[in-house]
Amino acid sequence: MKKDPTDTPPVTGGWRRLALRTLLWAPWAIALVVGLDLASRFLADEPVGYGSPAEHFKYGSTGGERESGFPYWIWQALPQICPESLPGEGYASLGMIYEPGKDLPVGVSKRFHLGIDRVFLNCAVCHTSTVRDAPDAPPRLVLGMPAHRFDIRAFETFFFECASSARFRSEYIVPQIQAMGGDLSWLDRNVVYPVAIGLMRERLLMLKERFDFVFDQPPWGPGRVDTFNSAKVLFNFPMHQLPEKELLGASDFPSIWLQGPRMLRDDGERMELHWDGNNTHTEERNKSAAFGTGTTPPTIDLRAIGRVEDWLLDLAPPAWPYPVDAAQAQRGAALYAEYCAGCHGAGGRDFSGARVGHVTPIADIGTDRSRLDSYTYELAVNQATLYAGYPHRFRHFRKTFGYANMPLDGVWLRAPYLHNGSVPTLRDLLEPAASRPVTFFRGDDVYDPTRVGFRSDRAADGDTALFLFDTRLPGNGNQGHEGHAYGTELAASDKDALVEFLKTF
Repeated sequence: MKKDPTDTPPVTGGWRRLALRTLLWAPWAIALVVGLDLASRFLADEPVGYGSPAEHFKYGSTGGERESGFPYWIWQALPQICPESLPGEGYASLGMIYEPGKDLPVGVSKRFHLGIDRVFLNCAVCHTSTVRDAPDAPPRLVLGMPAHRFDIRAFETFFFECASSARFRSEYIVPQIQAMGGDLSWLDRNVVYPVAIGLMRERLLMLKERFDFVFDQPPWGPGRVDTFNSAKVLFNFPMHQLPEKELLGASDFPSIWLQGPRMLRDDGERMELHWDGNNTHTEERNKSAAFGTGTTPPTIDLRAIGRVEDWLLDLAPPAWPYPVDAAQAQRGAALYAEYCAGCHGAGGRDFSGARVGHVTPIADIGTDRSRLDSYTYELAVNQATLYAGYPHRFRHFRKTFGYANMPLDGVWLRAPYLHNGSVPTLRDLLEPAASRPVTFFRGDDVYDPTRVGFRSDRAADGDTALFLFDTRLPGNGNQGHEGHAYGTELAASDKDALVEFLKTF
């Protein structure tokens, strides 16, 4: 029978071909969708941002999470995993500061990177602290002051010890994260976090081995850091083969107010920065400091650091909040002009003076030379290779032979004094070294408005930030800055007047 050309062909074969094509292409489509989803997650690089410069300073990223960041939930879980490696409860026991309603301490930033939230330190962790008027008074947060309660060596030790623990494993950490409300997905529980825990453990153990020279030194105590020996580790210096005198560089965190006036002296020259005046360019000083927040030349967030730099140009310290004896201060002003202004500036906001921002030779100042000896010509040469190939290659680090004369803005909040924090109060600094306290407690934020400094006489009463500082230990010497030129031979009443005037800074 002849076939009618208008007859519709059977559809069975067409559906089969469609089903076959679907089966062939479906895995590729699924793979594409899954791949795009994974790419959108694991290729994202999103810092948590803040509109306010002050908030950005406290919690904004400098880029360190990309290279050195800890997964957020591991950070939160570790104090519960290794409580025996902390002096008290949580990171606050290390002197870190929590503001109400915040899940991270001041100086810790967050960035979504490599598929997870990662956290690490920023500038504020070393340059923010608190002040109290009495032991039972609420603390006041002060941005830009030295973090005199933060024990960075104990912070590092906690992570090194925890990484060495048998509990630094996914079977312990992942359940703890879940118990804390982490609500991890199947992928996170079984792949992402086990891998992250293994990598973090390996990295921490590597760093522990490279920094083990630190643990042969006297404890630094809160508010101090050995900046440039960490830089030697970065450059693969043979730390255990270096002279012992190079390995004792622990010094106080500095204040960072009024950076604008510090960029130039009154005669148009640049001030010499860092305790030993080893660089005259704030831009290099800031990028060098950023290494302490985990950045590297390829990962540093220059725009974020630029925001902080701009804000710090005019950030002023808070005014002295306690009464001042005006007549006594007026008498002290004349003494200050005679004994102090040439090195430290005409006032708390006037940095003019013949020697302000210049280095005084160690033979003249006579203070503990350990920090000076720890920074070497060889390190300066190596630092010149940093950012090679970038427009901002380091060019201005150098070896000096003394300590730089600092302006004294906000000096009341910069205790303890001298570069290594070996003198507790301004009044003590006006005494000869033989009359200065041999031991005292560091880390208290209760203020002593009479002697001008933080209280240093309290025994450890549960405050884990308190640390007994011994000036007889290597690197802790409290000698120097004494003699007629430094006012230590003045009558007691003149010293009191001079301190009264310094309160106005």
